[in-house]
Amino acid sequence: MALFILRRIGAGLVMLVALSMLVFVLLRLAPGDPVDAYIDPSAPLSPTEMAETRARLGLDRPLPVQYLAWMRQVAAGELGYSLQRNHEPVARLLSERIGPTLLLMGSGLVIAIIVGIAAGIVSAVNRGRPLDVALSVPAFVGISSPAFLTALVGLFVFSVILRWAPSGGMRTPGLPPSTGDLLRHLVLPACLLSIGHAALIMRYMRASLIEVLNQDYVRTARSKGVRERWVIVKHAVRNALLPVVTLIGSTLGAAVGGAIFIESVFNWPGMGLMLINAVEARDYPVIMAATLVVGACVLVANILTDIAYAAVDPRIKIA
Repeated sequence: MALFILRRIGAGLVMLVALSMLVFVLLRLAPGDPVDAYIDPSAPLSPTEMAETRARLGLDRPLPVQYLAWMRQVAAGELGYSLQRNHEPVARLLSERIGPTLLLMGSGLVIAIIVGIAAGIVSAVNRGRPLDVALSVPAFVGISSPAFLTALVGLFVFSVILRWAPSGGMRTPGLPPSTGDLLRHLVLPACLLSIGHAALIMRYMRASLIEVLNQDYVRTARSKGVRERWVIVKHAVRNALLPVVTLIGSTLGAAVGGAIFIESVFNWPGMGLMLINAVEARDYPVIMAATLVVGACVLVANILTDIAYAAVDPRIKIA
């Protein structure tokens, strides 16, 4: 297991470096001059001053040299300074925003896992019955609905029409911070974020459990007089969870994209909203640092998924 984890970490580091190279190159290929983000639009510079600014920032050097210089700074923990927020350290901005994003994503994924697995088990056990249809139809709708549409519809219905939840933000202005107030603001965006993932997990869990229930060892357990509930819980569900565990790990990347839409719609003060604002303002240090942090979180989650997969299925032999 230790060797397996080390190999996965090594592969993850290689992928993270590849991601950093891709982001760096794509930002340099974007239209416009990066120097424009560092100067005041109301006070245009002369060509000589533009050249001096480009040299001072190191933008006149070849791209490989610029990339290596940036990676040396990242390795030293220096992520640069935000151009949008009065040259505030990017590391401080990330430390302030990563907590709300992890809270939103974690809550949404926990809701999706619990609801998806439970609904998948109920749907598989009641295959072909009205309860199965009643669960499958909303699941298809949830899978087919993009995150931004779900967020907008949910905001309009539950915040504007029904007024069951706040329409945005993480806390109520003017009130002292409290857990109850935080939960009031968290429930709606977390539930909306979980809809698509819960529907997908439900469909995978249903299909996997139906296949497992038709296996010989399940029929053998039933023929021995084992109670149906115990057959499902002990013999069927654990084996049916294998593809679901893999799916949960692969949905983390999609959860990041969904969180960006949710944060922008609900004005949730997380990394997604910060990344959107940075792209609009062409704040290159924030864009590159936030992308690296998100990529690192997804890679760590995938490594944990592989370990969980091996723990769920004892038949897997880790070489």
